[in-house]
Amino acid sequence: MVHLPHLISDLGLILIVAGITMLIFKKIKQPLVLGYILAGLLVGPHISLFPTVADEEAVKVWSEIGVIILLFTLGLEFSFKKLAKVGGSVSIAAIVEIVIMIVVGFITGQLLSWSLMDSIFLGAILSMSSTTIIIRAFEEVGARTQKFATLVFGILIVEDLVAILLMVLLSTLAVSREFVGSELFIQILKLIFFFIVWFIGGIFFIPTFLKKTRKLMNDEMLLIISIAMCLLMVMFAVQVGFSAALGAFIMGSILAETVQAEKIEHLTKPVKNLFAAVFFVSVGMMLDPQILVDYAVPVLIITLITIFGKFIASAIGVLLGGQPLKHSIQAGLSLAQIGEFSFIIASLGVTLKVTSGFLYPIAVAASIVTTLTTPFLIKHSEVIYNMLEKKLPEKWVNRLNRYSVGAQQLSSASSDWKILLRAYGINTLIHTVILVAIVLLSSNFLYPLISEWTNGSGEIITVFVTLLFMFPFIWALAVRRIKRETYMRIWINKGVRRVQLVIVDFLRVAIAIFLVGFLFQIFFSPLVAFIVGVLTIATAVIIFSRNLQRLYERVEHRFLSNLNEREEQKAMRSVMAPWDMHMTDFDVVPETSCIGKSLEELSFREKYGINIAMIERGSHVIAPPSRNERLYPGDKISVIGTDEQLNKFKELFENAEPATEEDDAAKEIGLQTFTVTKHSLLNQQSLRNSGIREIAHALVVGIEKNGQRIPNPASNTIFEEGDIVWLVGNNHQLKTFLKGKKSNSLDKK
Repeated sequence: MVHLPHLISDLGLILIVAGITMLIFKKIKQPLVLGYILAGLLVGPHISLFPTVADEEAVKVWSEIGVIILLFTLGLEFSFKKLAKVGGSVSIAAIVEIVIMIVVGFITGQLLSWSLMDSIFLGAILSMSSTTIIIRAFEEVGARTQKFATLVFGILIVEDLVAILLMVLLSTLAVSREFVGSELFIQILKLIFFFIVWFIGGIFFIPTFLKKTRKLMNDEMLLIISIAMCLLMVMFAVQVGFSAALGAFIMGSILAETVQAEKIEHLTKPVKNLFAAVFFVSVGMMLDPQILVDYAVPVLIITLITIFGKFIASAIGVLLGGQPLKHSIQAGLSLAQIGEFSFIIASLGVTLKVTSGFLYPIAVAASIVTTLTTPFLIKHSEVIYNMLEKKLPEKWVNRLNRYSVGAQQLSSASSDWKILLRAYGINTLIHTVILVAIVLLSSNFLYPLISEWTNGSGEIITVFVTLLFMFPFIWALAVRRIKRETYMRIWINKGVRRVQLVIVDFLRVAIAIFLVGFLFQIFFSPLVAFIVGVLTIATAVIIFSRNLQRLYERVEHRFLSNLNEREEQKAMRSVMAPWDMHMTDFDVVPETSCIGKSLEELSFREKYGINIAMIERGSHVIAPPSRNERLYPGDKISVIGTDEQLNKFKELFENAEPATEEDDAAKEIGLQTFTVTKHSLLNQQSLRNSGIREIAHALVVGIEKNGQRIPNPASNTIFEEGDIVWLVGNNHQLKTFLKGKKSNSLDKK
């Protein structure tokens, strides 16, 4: 008898139960995440009503893969450019909310007499909100386009990045089991260093690789290569001491900046759905109902703290960020839940074996309750604001509104000195990281290789080769003029700012000398390192400045073109639109009534005043499409029109409803037959002129004529008395056609 491995049978059990619960929760219009958690509870070790997963360790492996894929797809949606566009107001709001909830969670854990690590992890769990649940709730109540929703999305972007940072710090705490300030500081510096190195290296090489191989790649290859790059970055991250989730998130965020981002996101969506389901089922498997009974009071306390604490903390953060009271309250109520990253942080505590067994189930229980309350809170957020506004003293409301206006005006003002310092700071940070990375790569990989070739005397060759790579970035760090016009305005104004400019320039040169000295110090004495560092900078400035500038500009151009290519393509397509019109992309969803119809039949220009400029179908681009071109599910269409025209056109896709039971029945295709009689209107008519396609929406696939069978007859075939005609079409329409009124048009009695 063939033995079936437990891994396969367990996965089958998980997916079967998850599929059933998913259908139930879809029917009752509840979040699918809750259905997956319920499925995990049913197949887990704590309930014996159903078959139980036999190999929990194997499921944990699947779960870890689920976390990797989930973080990879979150990175694809994240994009560091989105973070850069978030703005100081939203960043302040997010950081204030996160800090308050970490402190509140920690204090709550201590008051409940929990351990130090349980309290710290509780604070981290409570600080994260759920992107999936909030988006779904916004769509339910129609709030996605409102001003406060934009604030919430910005806060969620910052939360994603902070969650990654928290995972690194919590891992460090779990290993040391104590607060070591220097260790945490080193971990933060290490995280920033690798973030910058991976991001810059990824943007420099990966988009170029994808462009060069685009013609060779089909969807299958792009999916495999994307997952391969994700796992490669996971291995890098683990190798340098970070979590696999961090590596997956970083690779996703790198690919999010490429022109293939949407396609990769589309291709990986089924993979994400599969492994995310396994992950959330594994969450449910760790949910012990008895623990929830034993810790009913803590569950209730933490649920209330999640709802009211996150509401208050988020509202305070948004207020401090300079937003009006109304938007602050609406944003606070929207963020009053815990979600996906909270589960990942909680599972991290379990994996590292530093949290108690009750923390995970309590976090899941609080998440379930707050998931159900979120749509209600968002829907009634304006009503709650009106109630609070009436209760608050009028002078408080006026002061808050004045503060909001003043803060927004302050954030919009910026001085030349502030602009210059920001540019210098970014330039120094990026090039310092690049130079340190070059030195470390040289000492750890290049030097051993050269030493092996030269029998142990490769110091001079290694230093020489390393300096060749370092020179362009040394020039950019120490010599390159940044924001030249701003610099000159400050210099012309004289005063104390001139001295400050000289100090800033001196610091740039000093850092460059230190980094060159750092290289020489690895292989030679400190004195030699200092002397050579000074000479190297002087040589670079005096002799090679112009050549280094050209070389660096080529490197910079390559990086910036890769980084901005996606936005430039969209901008070029928008510029094509004349006057006040612009171009917008729409996805053709399967539920829309446009499916299968030609552009001529749809008459978009006549109905909406818009033009279809391009249809993107997989890797095939139709630009411009002909009037006979049809629309199919999954197509992406580029539409040109004014804001008013595009908003009206958008309703065609937004109002598309999922198929009903009647629609599902209408999709059934069947084969029917009828006989042409002497008095039939079809008698002596050609197939082309019969009108069968227009009347019955059916195809004639065969005719039996005088005992001879004619499959797929030509359009000029003549129907004769006694012919047996075979039709393929919708069963419901065919039945109506053959025995209803429409049959009279074929068979005249």
